[in-house]
Amino acid sequence: MEDYHKPDQQTVQALKNIATRLRINSIKATTAAGSGYPTSCCSVAEIMSVLFFQTMKYRPEDPRNSNNDRFILSKGHAAPALYSMWTETGYLKESELLSLCQVDSTMEGHPTPKQQFVDVATGSLGQGLGVACGMAYTGKYFDKSSYRVYCLMGDGEMSEGAVWEAMSFASYYQLDNLVAIMDINRLGQSDASPLQHHVEKYQKRCEAFGWHAIIVDGHSVEELCKALNQPRHQPTAIIAKTTKGKGIPAAEDKLGWHAKALPKDMAEGVLKDLQSRIMNSSKRLYPSAPMEDSPPVSLRNVRMPSAPSYKTGEKIATRKAYGMALAKLGRYNERVVALDGDTNNFTYSEIFKNEHPNRFVECYLAQQNMVSVSMGCAARERNIVFASTLASFFTRAYDQLRMAAISESNINLCGSHCGLSIGEDGPSQMGLEDLAMFRAIPTATIFYPSDGVSTEKAVELAASTKGICYIRTSRPETAIIYNSNEDFHVGQAKVVYQSKEDQVTVVAAGVTLHEAMAAAEQLKKERIAIRVIDPFTIKPLDAKTIIDNARTTRGRIITVEDHYYEGGLGEAVCSAVVNESGFNLQRLAVASVPRSGKPHELLKVYGIDREAIAQSVRKMLSSSANAK
Repeated sequence: MEDYHKPDQQTVQALKNIATRLRINSIKATTAAGSGYPTSCCSVAEIMSVLFFQTMKYRPEDPRNSNNDRFILSKGHAAPALYSMWTETGYLKESELLSLCQVDSTMEGHPTPKQQFVDVATGSLGQGLGVACGMAYTGKYFDKSSYRVYCLMGDGEMSEGAVWEAMSFASYYQLDNLVAIMDINRLGQSDASPLQHHVEKYQKRCEAFGWHAIIVDGHSVEELCKALNQPRHQPTAIIAKTTKGKGIPAAEDKLGWHAKALPKDMAEGVLKDLQSRIMNSSKRLYPSAPMEDSPPVSLRNVRMPSAPSYKTGEKIATRKAYGMALAKLGRYNERVVALDGDTNNFTYSEIFKNEHPNRFVECYLAQQNMVSVSMGCAARERNIVFASTLASFFTRAYDQLRMAAISESNINLCGSHCGLSIGEDGPSQMGLEDLAMFRAIPTATIFYPSDGVSTEKAVELAASTKGICYIRTSRPETAIIYNSNEDFHVGQAKVVYQSKEDQVTVVAAGVTLHEAMAAAEQLKKERIAIRVIDPFTIKPLDAKTIIDNARTTRGRIITVEDHYYEGGLGEAVCSAVVNESGFNLQRLAVASVPRSGKPHELLKVYGIDREAIAQSVRKMLSSSANAK
């Protein structure tokens, strides 16, 4: 503590005044809105004051400066407290605070990146620390910069498993540039939090996870200044014992006030009392400037240096082609980083790991945290992030994916082992819901490559596509069907099999595209010609190509997919043609929870193999003939 200089009394009083003004502004804003969480803001007033005006180094006029210390408000319902701090810095006007929650305001009920000082959206509790881990990892290992990362959490979210995934990650990677401040105000939404004010229990848990844990009075600016100034050799947890509703006599440490704005008459009395607590102080506090040591980064014009090197007809699994493509992309851009959840020998991200070990982040079997860390690594456009695991395992991180969309995050995800074509491992490992999941996310682009060439192109396109990109890869080896110079674009399908006599259009992807092409060869012997389309991206779907080609086959379409019926390729095509007249669409998909077996056996049993496609074509043509 030899570097610690105790703040003088004028500084202490100025920090207390800032905390009081935070309470005043939070109450004013929430009462004006008739909505919000003033008691949750009041418990963190001194914490925020000390963080923003004594501890953190940043340029308030430039909130996203790459050198700034980072701040994540994991307890996002205390958003007015955050807005109050940025009002205090002069970045926001006080009048803007009173627009909280209004439809034309950027002051949302929980923080979103509509504000420049918000890196990621928060409010779904338990996720902020994982994002902070990604930022801290980037700062320490990729940027090698001196900025620090601070994450303010509530005690309610300490019940979330994702928090402890992040705690484990931070200690394993020795993120000594990360500080978590825990607002232990005892009360949750409907009841007391499980440990209430037993701060020593929080301390033991944090220490057990490898953190340096310090207990403080969360309303003492002196104690907060001292704790936040301690030298760090491991991640630090400041366990701040606070009172929920501090400064609101009727609500202090009382249940029933969470998510309730104060009535106007009550607010007036409280504001008058708080105003009287502001003491004159000649000292005006300003944030300290950061060290200018964060390297310049450009994520523009990320391209593969050469065309794919596959030859038509050779076989490779798209999951392996993903790993090879990622390693190739990483050769020519040092800000391409890869994360995995202890499946890198399945997803083939091990190829990237072996070639670029310093840019590979092993997240172990903690998929929720892996997605959050990805968001943190991608924040402020510091890295091009690819994260991979089995397609089935992304389901448990769906809330993180949802929040990534709200956060406007640019992250690329690869789900391998999709569908029942993985075979023997059985249904727990089969990704059969993933297309439905990602199709429901507004900012998502879904790539479903069918060979090595299209997989490499998907990786290249994902690197420069905004939003969440999902690449769906398969376990079985499939033949290369595209020439290495084939041009691919997001939202552009490919017609891979056609003739002038085609009678039915079949839309298929991945493993089933190869089954459809085999069915086409089989039917050709029966003098039945079909057209086969590879959508390449399921979202956005190339509706025009599908509709135009289906018109030439008299509106007859069959979709076939290694996915459940709900939410997949078939429903995407249905949505595309719903307003078209004269179309007859049949879908082939997995109708029930599958079982273990050989891949070709399962494709046959669940009716998505070449014979099922051929039979569906015959049946459709027979029905048309009978109708005539």
